[in-house]
Amino acid sequence: MIDHDVIAQATPMPILVAPQAVLRQKTRLVRPEDMSELRTTIPRMFSAMYQAPGIGLAAPQVGLSLRFAIVDVSDRDEGRNPIVLINPEVIAETDSMAAREEGCLSLPNQYAEVIRPEAVRVRYQDMDGKRQELEADGLLATCLQHEIDHLEGILFVDHLSTLKRNMIMRRLAKEQRQKH
Repeated sequence: MIDHDVIAQATPMPILVAPQAVLRQKTRLVRPEDMSELRTTIPRMFSAMYQAPGIGLAAPQVGLSLRFAIVDVSDRDEGRNPIVLINPEVIAETDSMAAREEGCLSLPNQYAEVIRPEAVRVRYQDMDGKRQELEADGLLATCLQHEIDHLEGILFVDHLSTLKRNMIMRRLAKEQRQKH
């Protein structure tokens, strides 16, 4: 379990923006010797994600080519429900598909409707190294698939037509140029 006070006191990590190369790399599995780094990194990632604000953040988005991600789709007013997924994998998905508007902290202010399996079952390890399984539908299912895609070097725009993807990436590049 993640301590909310630790998150509140953590310095947020900078979130990388596309086209950073690490966002396109397939990550390596987290090993036991990586856990001490994760214990300091994860609260900083939650801090960055909550500040953004976002509902999910994968290791490559903060420059780490490791297979882990964090999610929290809870309503802020009802309290936080942070989930840490170490070495996650989708082990089952429904045949029925659902369309949902997606955005990404690494593609700020860019949104598009993405079609994904409506529900998934994900296997992962928690912070204590225990194997867990999570069945999800709706927003959580979309979020889990989106973050696991990041661990494979896949961005949500890769699920779009080439035309839509190119439009979004050009718009992002233009906004980033104007910002700097």
